[in-house]
Amino acid sequence: MAHSSDHDDGSTFTVYRDEFRAVLGSRFQRPVLIETNAHEGPVYVAAEHALYFTTVPEPGPKNIFIKRLQLVGEEFPFKAQGLDTVRSSSNMANGMTLDRDGDLVICEQGTREMPARISRMDLKTRSVETVVDQWRGLHFNSPNDVIVKSDRTVWFTDPNYGEVQGFKGAPQVGAYVYRHDPATGEIAVVADSFNKPNGLAFSPDESVLYVTDTGANQAPGTYYVGLPHHVRAFDVHDGRHLRNERLFAVVSPGAPDGIKLDVQGRVYTSSATGVQVFTPGGDLLGEITAPGVANFTFGGPNNDVLFILGDTQIWQARLQVAGVRTS
Repeated sequence: MAHSSDHDDGSTFTVYRDEFRAVLGSRFQRPVLIETNAHEGPVYVAAEHALYFTTVPEPGPKNIFIKRLQLVGEEFPFKAQGLDTVRSSSNMANGMTLDRDGDLVICEQGTREMPARISRMDLKTRSVETVVDQWRGLHFNSPNDVIVKSDRTVWFTDPNYGEVQGFKGAPQVGAYVYRHDPATGEIAVVADSFNKPNGLAFSPDESVLYVTDTGANQAPGTYYVGLPHHVRAFDVHDGRHLRNERLFAVVSPGAPDGIKLDVQGRVYTSSATGVQVFTPGGDLLGEITAPGVANFTFGGPNNDVLFILGDTQIWQARLQVAGVRTS
């Protein structure tokens, strides 16, 4: 039976298993960091004590901004200081991550005029270059989320949201999960069993890859309960191939988008009502309430603060466990 507890301005979490209380700590808070347009791709940059993210797509001629929020203070809760636009025309940027050199790697969904690609931005100069923009001569659909493994390979998802949301034409390829090796230039499909592959994350030792499927969300405002709204897991074989695909967890209400892991292997994923937290075995421990959350990331000096994006605001929540560092 679930019990809920209130600790600040409302009901901020729900506990399904007592282990979740150890994740939250005895003085859990989830204050609003800033009221702003924040939707996808959150990345905390420790060297700058800043949070990068992408905005909700504008209506009409579609456009998405990449923004940077300067944080101040070493102690939680942090304060928001400067908010500036990094790219005002981003080729419909979505998910982002840092690579092993501290550059920002960006999923550019593309438009009818400009092809999709995975790009890399130097945070000092803000110059952008292409990492990969095609598979066997065919353009990607709408790259959604990206991670960089410790061996510097780039893994990303590519659903067809550009088509169903009306800012791109028909796909040239399936809704795949890819692995790109910058050292050799090789780009390979590693999974093809998804309706809308979305978020992805490795276990702490990189032996397991978790991928969310948001197939239940097709066009904006739709929800098809019979289509996927779950997380699937794969064993990573020889550092490059995926084996032993299995269901990890079904997420409800809504569908899972962003996904992250903590250093103890617990899996965090977004839902329609907040951030759900699962054991490494797939049991639901609890949920941090954050209605309308699309994505989130770990950050802060100790990598123990969740920055949760809710389209019109960003929450911050300090935990008693750190997230897996990916850069």
